[in-house]
Amino acid sequence: MAKRYGGKYSPDGQETPQTGRARRVEVDPVGGRANLLFVPAVVLVATSFGSGAQSLTFALLGAGVLTLSAWLLREGLRAEAAYHARKLARRPAIPRKLFAAALTGVGTALAVMAHQDVAEILPPVLFGLCASALHLVGFGIDPMRSKGMEGIDTFQQDRVARVVDEAEKYLTAMDDAMVRAGDRTAAARLADFQATARDLIRTVEEDPRDLTAARKYLGVYLRGARDATIKFADIYARTQDTRARADYLALLDDLDDNFAARTRKLLLEDRSDLTIEIDVLRERLSREGVRLPPLE
Repeated sequence: MAKRYGGKYSPDGQETPQTGRARRVEVDPVGGRANLLFVPAVVLVATSFGSGAQSLTFALLGAGVLTLSAWLLREGLRAEAAYHARKLARRPAIPRKLFAAALTGVGTALAVMAHQDVAEILPPVLFGLCASALHLVGFGIDPMRSKGMEGIDTFQQDRVARVVDEAEKYLTAMDDAMVRAGDRTAAARLADFQATARDLIRTVEEDPRDLTAARKYLGVYLRGARDATIKFADIYARTQDTRARADYLALLDDLDDNFAARTRKLLLEDRSDLTIEIDVLRERLSREGVRLPPLE
């Protein structure tokens, strides 16, 4: 489907709005190496036709296991990237990369059995072990420890996780709706607002005490933004109404300013709390006779 491109020299004469913030580029952590692991399953099945029922059966089983392994690896790489992107993170509940390595070994063993005498057990086992070992060397293992969670109330962190998951669903729904609108300017402005919203999400994740102050933004306001995006996409896809687009962009500007202001306020409050704690600690130490140099 053809897409309209905006810009300085386009017919509508409007440039993509700039907010002064460098937009973060989201790079898929999967990469080509992981995607290539879907190929062996196809090759295995293609080379097993005409080799008999037994060979084809093992080939189909091996292809299914190898495909599941490649899919688990993709999910594990994404989970690992999300883990490293956050200051506070729990280890993945399911070690997907480890399971992927094990399934790679099983799939490889089945592939070997599809092309040799089933009575010979040692070669498939050895090939499977080598494949699992190479998988671990090439892609590593999952994060096995939680990061920055010492002293964090797990109950409060679970509350934050539920709110954050809901907020991410709203943001994803906005992307899905904007595809229908097919407007590059609106999509770029929406991406800027989503980056600001995710800044607030990361701030709340790093300090769950901020959840109460930010809950309305991550719940009510994001839900309203999602509904407004869906309505705009439906209207603009049918009518190309420039007034509707102008109203929607103005709404995103207001939301962006409000979310950014809330994030700054939370950070200032956290800094103020730290200053108070430091002052109290210095006063207690001075009562114990410990003299500290004045703060700059």
